[in-house]
Amino acid sequence: MALISLRTITLAFGGPPLFNGINLQIEAGDRLCLVGRNGSGKSTLLKLMGGEVPPESGDIVRQQGLKVAQLTQEVPQGVDGNVFDVVASGMGPTAALLAEYHQVSSQLAHDSSEKLLARLERLQKELEENDGWNLHQEVERVLNRLDLDAEAEFSALSGGTKRRVLLARALVSNPDILILDEPTNHLDIDTILWLEEFLAKNVKTVIFVTHDRSFARRLANRVAELDRGRIYAFSCGYDEFVERREALLEAEITRQALFDKKLAQEEVWVRQGIKARRTRNEGRVRALKKLREESRQRRERQGSAKIQLQVADRSGALVVEADNVTFAYDGRPIISKLSTTIMRGDRIGIIGPNGSGKTTLLRLLLGELDPQQGNVKLGTRREVIYFDQLREQLDGEKSVQENVGEGNDTLVINGQSRHIIGYLQDFLFSPERARSPVNILSGGERNRLLLAKLFTRPSNILVMDEPTNDLDAETLDLLEDLLMEYPGTLLLVSHDREFLNNVVSSTLVLSGDGTVREFVGGYDDWLSQAAAEAAALAPPVVQKVVAEKGKPPRERSKKLSFKEERELEALPERIAALEREQEELHTRLADPELYRSAGGEVIVVNGRLAELERELEAAFARWDELETAKG
Repeated sequence: MALISLRTITLAFGGPPLFNGINLQIEAGDRLCLVGRNGSGKSTLLKLMGGEVPPESGDIVRQQGLKVAQLTQEVPQGVDGNVFDVVASGMGPTAALLAEYHQVSSQLAHDSSEKLLARLERLQKELEENDGWNLHQEVERVLNRLDLDAEAEFSALSGGTKRRVLLARALVSNPDILILDEPTNHLDIDTILWLEEFLAKNVKTVIFVTHDRSFARRLANRVAELDRGRIYAFSCGYDEFVERREALLEAEITRQALFDKKLAQEEVWVRQGIKARRTRNEGRVRALKKLREESRQRRERQGSAKIQLQVADRSGALVVEADNVTFAYDGRPIISKLSTTIMRGDRIGIIGPNGSGKTTLLRLLLGELDPQQGNVKLGTRREVIYFDQLREQLDGEKSVQENVGEGNDTLVINGQSRHIIGYLQDFLFSPERARSPVNILSGGERNRLLLAKLFTRPSNILVMDEPTNDLDAETLDLLEDLLMEYPGTLLLVSHDREFLNNVVSSTLVLSGDGTVREFVGGYDDWLSQAAAEAAALAPPVVQKVVAEKGKPPRERSKKLSFKEERELEALPERIAALEREQEELHTRLADPELYRSAGGEVIVVNGRLAELERELEAAFARWDELETAKG
């Protein structure tokens, strides 16, 4: 029996039906990627399957006792408490025990009374009886991987951080179905890679919406597309879906062309007047009426956006030169001794962990911040436009039209006067939508609106901070093409690996400790160069294994696939990281203070050490397996 069955579901919000009798089944083991244009109803369908939104008609049948966990784009109301409590609440009955244990452990750092110790001992016993230690360890691990402060109050967090907390809560809940709406938003690349691995290993059934093609390619074994009120499901991976969808669209275009030709012929026939009536072919007249009705009800596929960039006069050959630049906040190095030169026409990608200083680096390169040490030399004739990931340039209370036109009905685009409504239609905003307030738009629509607002101005330097969030695949492809053809200089911050691969010519990588390194090419190029360097700098035990195998780490063999070669190159760095973590945990266990102040943390540390042993053993075994296959 299917976990969830949707049968002839219909739903509309005052306009054309969002869902017009759709049917869909979710089976155990499905990893369903839901795709469709912005506004096609993807988020609404996820909410409907999660039980948040009822259909107008049709049936939703859920397997009895089905447990569903969901991450929505919007932060729900009524969530409070500290981060640990919110995340642990996803674990059901044990959540209260975990929250209380976490609270008592924190209090013991300031109050070691007998009463508090006795309470801690009671909680430890109850947690042992309910497998609580494993659950506690899982919460700690997810919090650490998503870079979340367990003690922070949920209500005081930014919108992006709140979504990371809610993602953590969904991940630890061990549901039958996990529903995720744009889970990679506000995550850095390392965390996205971890999330992919976590979902692949720990979650059997997941339904997700994502703009990240690499994420979809890694996880999806089914794809369903929402299009004009219908849903089309494909039992295949993402790449095969793209090919099959293109073939279906071509067939639809051919079919509609034949339909239109037949309708035109019948309209000519009926307008022959007396001759048509004399034939008294009433059946043909009825067939024509049916064709007319079918044509009237046909919903045309939404067109592609017609995004254009206005290019200003060329900047000077030198855009910016940084010489030994250093910048720190409260004594913490953000940028340390950076030297780089950016020339006109360069397309620079910027990647790094959340909080590593990507936005600070942009501001230094744009001259908005003065370095504390070193010098930044700016080029001449610079015309900069800046796409900020928080969309702070948009006024949510004003309409789409007012945000772009700023009181004007016409705009000058590439030297030609255009009415603002026509200009917004290029960005897929209908006249009705153009008059709507910004605060009712979806995330993808807001991104398109910010592009429309920014591109009213000519530029020769384009700065884009996470521009791909929430964009549908068609708009994403168009933006890629636009940026690749842009003759000016591009500075791009993004966590979208494929977007970086397709657009940038070199990459600045921030490590989080102030170090910034430059690599030629996009994300994959950086990954291969960094892995090769890590292999060369691996610990002696790793180098010994490589030496015994008789081949240098960079040597490739046709016996391994590209993916296996990449895995082999990355193993030295992974083994080194595991050994460093192992050494750090042994150091912690040797500290007597740990046993006085941390309570049950000792159990967590020991559990992690046992895991590390298994992971190291598996890593060395995998290394041996790949090297043997390489011959």
